[in-house]
Amino acid sequence: MVNEALSYLNLQPGMFIVDCTVGAGGHAQEIVSRILPHGFLVGIDQDDRMVEEARRHLARFEPHVELVCDSFRHVADIVAAQGRGAADGMLFDLGVASPQIADPERGFSFSVDGPLDMRMDRRRQRTAADVVNHESEQRLVEIIRTYGEERFARRIARRIVQRRGRGRIRRTLELASIVAEAAPRWERRIHPATRTFQALRIEVNDELRSLEDAMAQVPGCLKSGGRVVVVSFHSLEDRIVKQAFKRFAAAGEMKILTRRVVRPTEMEIEGNPRSRSARLRAAEKEGS
Repeated sequence: MVNEALSYLNLQPGMFIVDCTVGAGGHAQEIVSRILPHGFLVGIDQDDRMVEEARRHLARFEPHVELVCDSFRHVADIVAAQGRGAADGMLFDLGVASPQIADPERGFSFSVDGPLDMRMDRRRQRTAADVVNHESEQRLVEIIRTYGEERFARRIARRIVQRRGRGRIRRTLELASIVAEAAPRWERRIHPATRTFQALRIEVNDELRSLEDAMAQVPGCLKSGGRVVVVSFHSLEDRIVKQAFKRFAAAGEMKILTRRVVRPTEMEIEGNPRSRSARLRAAEKEGS
C-alpha cells in the first residue's frame, strides 16, 4: 500500500519525515524523492541487517537521510536527537520484511528449514527456541492463543511439551511439523503453523507492547498539521492503532483521517498476495 501511505502523508518538499520501520528502504526512497531538495528523513529499524541494506539503497540521498538501529518504541528520543524539532510525518509499516522471511537463518518462515530464532533485533538473548523449550505448557497456551488468535492453542501447546520431552526443538520445520500434527485436518485452509509462528514472533520481539509505547509518543513527535500513517497486518496491531487514534481524537490532539480502515486494491493483492491482510489508518495532529 505504498501509494496510499504516501498519499496520506501528503509529502511536500522540505518536510522532516520519520520512517519508523525503514526495512530495506523501499518506502524511504519514495519519501525522500518527494521531500527534496531540503527535506530530511530519519529511518528507524531494530534489525541491523535491514539498516545496512537501507544504507546501500539510500546512499545517493545523503545527507538527507539518517538511519538509526533501534526499536521504534524509542521514537521520541530518536526524533529529539535529530535537533530538527517535531516531524511533519511518521510512517509505521508493521510486520516482517520480505528479506527477513526469505532468509532461512532468521527462522521466521515455517516453509523453509532454519534455526528457530525469530529475533528482529539480534542483540536480544531470547529466541523462539527458548520460548518453545522453556515456557510452561500454560504459558505456551496463553502466547499462542493471545498473539496467534489460535483456537487450538491448547492442543498445540500440549503437543509441543510432549515433543520437547524427547529433546530440544531447534528447527523451524520441526516445529511446523509438530503444530501440523496437533491441528485438525479440516482447519488446514492456511498452513496450520501460521498462527503459532506469528504468536512466537510477537512474543520474542515484544511487538505489541513496543507498538503501544510508540503510539503513545506519536502526538508529541508531530508538529501541528503533521500526519501519522500506520500499515498493520493483523487484528492485534490494528486494534492498538485504532484505540490509540480514538484516544488522541477524544483528547483533541489528533484528527482521524481514515474513518474506515483502508485495505489494498484487488490489483495490488494480485501482484503481491502478502498485502491481502494489510490495513492502513492515518491521523493528523490538531493545531495548538
